[in-house]
Amino acid sequence: GLFVTDYFTRTPRKLSPFRSFASIELFHFHIPEDTVIAVWNLITFKEQGGTFGDQCPDRSITVYFRSGAPSVINPLHTHFPRDTAVPGSFALTLTWTLPNRTTGVFNVTSPLPGDWFLAAHLPKDEGKISVKGLYEECQYLFQPQLIVQRLVNIAVLYPGHVTEQSMAPHNRSCLYKVFVPSYTSRVLVEVLRCRGAEGCPLWLRVRAKAPPLHNSTTLDCREHTPCQLAQDLPFWQHWYYVLVEKHPGVPGTVSFQVTVQLTDCSRPSLARPPFLPSSASMNMPHSFGSAGGLALGDSPPPTSPNDTKHPLPIPVTLHTEERCWPVRPTLRNELDTFSVHFYIFFGPNVSVPPDRPAVFVINLLPVLDSGGVLNLELRLNVSSLCGENVTVFGCLNHGVPLTSGDNTSVTCETESLAGFLLSVNATASLSRLRIPYPQTGSWYLSLRSLCATEHGFEPCTNVTAEVYLRAYLSPCINDCGIYGQCKLLRTNNYLYAACECKAGWNGWGCTDNAEAFSYGFQLLSTLLLCLSNVMFVPPVAIAVRSHYLLEAAVYIFTMFFSTFYHACDQPGIVVFCIMEYDVLQFCDFLGSLMSVWVTVIAMARLQPIVKQASVLYLLGAMLLSMALQMDRHGLWNLLGPSLFALGIMAVAWTARTIRRRHCYPPTWKRWAFYLCPGALIAAAAVLLYAFVETEENYFYIHSIWHLLIAGSVGFLLPPRAKPSRRLGPLPRRKGCGYQLCVNEQEELGLVDPAVASINSICTG
Repeated sequence: GLFVTDYFTRTPRKLSPFRSFASIELFHFHIPEDTVIAVWNLITFKEQGGTFGDQCPDRSITVYFRSGAPSVINPLHTHFPRDTAVPGSFALTLTWTLPNRTTGVFNVTSPLPGDWFLAAHLPKDEGKISVKGLYEECQYLFQPQLIVQRLVNIAVLYPGHVTEQSMAPHNRSCLYKVFVPSYTSRVLVEVLRCRGAEGCPLWLRVRAKAPPLHNSTTLDCREHTPCQLAQDLPFWQHWYYVLVEKHPGVPGTVSFQVTVQLTDCSRPSLARPPFLPSSASMNMPHSFGSAGGLALGDSPPPTSPNDTKHPLPIPVTLHTEERCWPVRPTLRNELDTFSVHFYIFFGPNVSVPPDRPAVFVINLLPVLDSGGVLNLELRLNVSSLCGENVTVFGCLNHGVPLTSGDNTSVTCETESLAGFLLSVNATASLSRLRIPYPQTGSWYLSLRSLCATEHGFEPCTNVTAEVYLRAYLSPCINDCGIYGQCKLLRTNNYLYAACECKAGWNGWGCTDNAEAFSYGFQLLSTLLLCLSNVMFVPPVAIAVRSHYLLEAAVYIFTMFFSTFYHACDQPGIVVFCIMEYDVLQFCDFLGSLMSVWVTVIAMARLQPIVKQASVLYLLGAMLLSMALQMDRHGLWNLLGPSLFALGIMAVAWTARTIRRRHCYPPTWKRWAFYLCPGALIAAAAVLLYAFVETEENYFYIHSIWHLLIAGSVGFLLPPRAKPSRRLGPLPRRKGCGYQLCVNEQEELGLVDPAVASINSICTG
C-alpha cells in the first residue's frame, strides 16, 4: 500500500525523583488516523556541570504510555481514595547501556488515533536537602521521539453497498473503513461471492478506531457460511476498520464482495437505506478516504472492473430488542480551569421509570478536560420508592451507552466494552465515582431501576424511582484534602492538575496515612523549630551589655522572623502565619545573613580605622536584599557576604598586627575560650546544614542549626570597646608635631574592659 511517514520530537527535559504526579515530566503527542505503526524512540542521557555525566550513578527511568489522557500511575503502591476508578496504561523501564546515554524503543502496532501521553520519572530518593550551587548535580535528561507510518487512500465502505475486490497472488490483505454515526446499535460486515482456489480462504477482521490486529474480532470464512461478522453496540462517531486477509500459502487470485450494514437503533425494524448518501447526511467527516479498494500488498489492486460498487438488496436479520432510548443532553457550565459542572435539563432530580432506562450524555472537550477528575454522584430519594425494594443501577461508559436488552441484567460490560457500575438502594442511598484523567469525548450514563426478589432482580411495576444526579469536573480529588495542595501544571500547551502531599501523607488524593505524621509529631517539630530560636536571647543580652545595640537589633529581628517563618512553614495542620509566607521567608533569610554580616564587621573593630564604619552595615543590608531577591536558595547568597565580611575583618586584623608588631587579638585567652570555640561551632552548623539535613530529619537538624549559629554568635561577638580619652593639655615641643592617643584596652581586645584601668599612651 501507499504509506506516509511522519516524525515528531520533543525538547529534552530534566527528570526528577518521583514523589507525586506533580514531579513527573509529561509529554503530549498526537497520532493521526489510519496509522499502522507508531515507534517511540526514548533517548536518555546524563549531564553534570555542562558536560557528559560519566561519573553519575545509573538510575532506572520509568516511562508510561496512555491514549486519550495522561496515565494514572502509582509507583509507590499507595492507596487510592474511595470510589476512584484507576484506568490502565503501559509501562516501560529503561536501563543504561552506555556510561552516559541509553536508548529505548516502544512500538505500538495500529495505535488508537488522537492524543497520546508519555510520563517519565526517576525512582524515589532519600529526600536529601542540598544547597544550591554546593556541587555539580547529576541531571538525567529525557527526550522522546515519535515516528508514525500511516496508510493513505484507504477504501471507504458505504452502508448497504457492495464493493467488489480481486486479491492478486502477491497481495495478502485488503483494508477498508466505514464510518459509524450516532444511534447505531449494530455493525454487520459480510463477505459475499468469495471465489478462490480452496473455497473462500479469507479471514475477516473488524476493529474500531484503528486497523485490526491479530487479536481483533476475527472470523474464518472457510468455516462459516455466510461469512458475517457482527459488532453489537459499536462506538458512535468513529471509523470501523475491516481487514480481509488471505490465508498463507493460497495460490491464485481470490475475488470477493464485501458489504457493511448498519442498524439504526432509533428504528429497529429498518436498516440504513441502501443508497449512496453524502457525508453530511451520514454525519461523516468530509476528509475520508477514496472510494476505491486498496490492497495491503506490494502494489495497488486493479481499478477496473474489479473495483465496482453498486447497490444490492442484502437480507439482514434484525434483532427486535436492538433499540435505543432518547439521550438527554447536559448543559456545560465552566467556572474555572478544570472546574466544570454538567447540569441536566429539568434536573438535578431524575425520574427513572420501571420499563425503560434513562440515558444522559456528558461531553468532555478534547485535550482541555482530560487533565482533571470526572466526578459522578447518585443519591436516591428513598421516599419515592413507596416501600418497594428498588435498586437503581447506573452504567457509565465512554463512546456508546450500554443498555442491555435483558431488563434483569446488572452488569455493565460486554465482550468488547466495559463501563463503570454504580448502584443505590434504600440502605445505601449514596454512590460516588471518580475518574482521574478521563478520556475526552462522550460519556454516557444509563440509569435503570430493578426490584430485588427471591429469584434475583426483576423489572419493577408502577414504581418510578427518583435520583439526584450530579456530574462535574474538578482539578483534584476533594481538593487534595487538608494534607495536600492541588497544583495546576503545564507542559507546553497542555494543562493538568495533580496533588502534592505533605506531612507524610501520600496517594492520589493525599489520603494514604501509612507514613503520615501524627498530630503530636507535628506539634513537636513545630515547637522545636520555633523554640530553638530562643537561643538568640543570650547573644542579644551580650550585645546589649557590650553596647552593640545595632547588632542586638539584628539578632532580635532574626529571632522574631525565624520563629514565625517556621511556624508558617510546617507541612501539617500545626501552622500559624502572621504574614504572607513569602514575606516571612524573605525576612528570615535576610535576618540570618545580616546576623553573620554584622557579627563579622563587629569583630573587625573598624571604628578606629574607618570613621564611617556604619556605612558597611547599610551597604550589607542593601546588597543582601538584592541577592535574596535574585535567588534565596543560592550558595553564594550565604558564602559571598560571609567571605566578604571575613575579608574585611582579616584586613583590619592584619593592619593592627603590622602596626603593633604583635598578633591581634593579642591574648591567648581570647583565642582559646572565644574565637576558636565560636569558629568550630559555626563550622559544625554549616556542615550540618549543607551535608546532613534531609526532609526526614529536617525538624531536629535545623533546630540544632539554630542553636549552633546562635551559640557561635555569643562566642564570637567582641567585648565592649572603651572610649579613648585624651589627657589634659601638655606643653608642646618645639617644631611641628601631634599627639596620638591609643586606647590600650581596645587594642588588647580584652573580654571585660570595665575592670581594667584606663591608660592612654600619647606619642608625639
